[in-house]
Amino acid sequence: MKRVSMWRLTAVLSVAALSAGAAVLAQSAGGALTFVTTADPTFNPWSPSAFVESNLLNELVFPGLTRWDKNLKPAPDLATSWKVSGDGLKWTFQLRKGVKWSDGQDFNAEDVAFTFNDIVLKKELGANGGATWRNAVTKVNVVSPTTVDFILSRPWASLPTYLGYYAGILPKHKFQGVTDPWKFTEFNKQNPVGTGPFKVVGVVPGASVKLARNDSYWGGKPKVETVTFKVIPDSNAQLAQLLSGDLDLMSVGNPETVERIKSNPSLSVDLSTSNIYYFVALNQDDPRMTDVRVRQALLYAIDRPAMIKSVLKGYGQVATGPIAPIQKEYYNASVQQYPYDPAKARALLAQAGWKPGPDGVLQKDGKPFIISMPTASYQQLVPITLLVQQYWKDIGVVADVKTTDWNSYIQQVIVKRGYQASAAWWSTPADPDVLPYYDSSAANVGNNIPNYKNPKLDALLELGRSTSVVLKRRIAYNDAQALMAKELPYLYLWYPQSITAYNKRLQGMRGITLPADFQYANEWYVSN
Repeated sequence: MKRVSMWRLTAVLSVAALSAGAAVLAQSAGGALTFVTTADPTFNPWSPSAFVESNLLNELVFPGLTRWDKNLKPAPDLATSWKVSGDGLKWTFQLRKGVKWSDGQDFNAEDVAFTFNDIVLKKELGANGGATWRNAVTKVNVVSPTTVDFILSRPWASLPTYLGYYAGILPKHKFQGVTDPWKFTEFNKQNPVGTGPFKVVGVVPGASVKLARNDSYWGGKPKVETVTFKVIPDSNAQLAQLLSGDLDLMSVGNPETVERIKSNPSLSVDLSTSNIYYFVALNQDDPRMTDVRVRQALLYAIDRPAMIKSVLKGYGQVATGPIAPIQKEYYNASVQQYPYDPAKARALLAQAGWKPGPDGVLQKDGKPFIISMPTASYQQLVPITLLVQQYWKDIGVVADVKTTDWNSYIQQVIVKRGYQASAAWWSTPADPDVLPYYDSSAANVGNNIPNYKNPKLDALLELGRSTSVVLKRRIAYNDAQALMAKELPYLYLWYPQSITAYNKRLQGMRGITLPADFQYANEWYVSN
């Protein structure tokens, strides 16, 4: 899920260095790369229909004002510098001069203002991740062709970080006269215009998207000539094409395949930690889920270490909240824990009024405890969901599991909130500011997909994002983590290790994270 969006996969890549002579040879030779996506992408980073199938591709086409450096801190991209006012309510960004859109038009401040004022900040449009920005940004003002001011309703210390997180800028001139940006099919599905190192040159629905290098890219002519994304929904088919050499890069969703990939001399596997956590979301619109005893019971009932061993093959650790251990300055391990304890789960449910019926299924007020739990045929979501179903069955709770394709799942669960429980994951910036995923204002319309509301948590997260002083932030986020561990707005499952497989001929990645490496795609090259 994004970004919001859902669900951005993050993996750190380590690339062996080639000799300078080989690098020069590869640069002059150009070359083609082939990646994979799970469904037809949407060429618009703000579209409510653009998620994990679109995110990495959009990084190649639509840069943001910032991008991430090797320490996951904001670095210049379409903006060259920025500063914040003394009261924290205005951020001024100096834009890069000489940038052109892929159709030859000049990029300027009007494009930035249009992207946010006319797309992101319009609540009625429901932009993907829009609630994150509406929570703090009131308007973007054009100061000059190369200067914009972000006017805030409240301080947002991590604004430059979020501007580098799937926050691509759109071309104002292409959307002139367009009343509904999400129905602009010619742009969103066929022929987008961006400022990135690559541009879309061919779309075969259900099969592939071809990108060619953008020779006018401000950062220099990309070394790779083309990047093709094959549309392959099935993970087994993805693996087969990786092993045969038909794919150059793949995020590995099934850890069982790692040893098989390692045995291929043309492939490398990188393991890394990142700011990702898996969870089960419980929809708070269902009154059964508003009882914290029920939420705690449903987590006590899940044997997370066993799931990490069976589903992840050990590539992960039990999660305690949304801030992962990779954030050493802010991660708080001293919070309430939920070891596997079915007896404790049953006792908590009994306290909440749930008693076994004649068939063993818990009942309350004559109604059985049956939970609608949709899932998607994507990576390990189905086996995760089925295991949770079994654990809950053991304590008398029935999970009614229905499996759909990825795009249908996004519409049902994320957009329409048509679920009672669902397993998924969030990948967030490497910053403790998780307010967009928990704030009460993001319920129903934003990334707070459980629709959880808690004024105490809102206040702590607001305090944490209002200052850039590490000690003050640490105190606020430690308290927030303790509260989230007790209240369980999500049932936290684990922090996975990201597993990325790539063909050794793909060179030039910086070794940051997958999304961050895509922000420097003009540096990639193909070794001979």
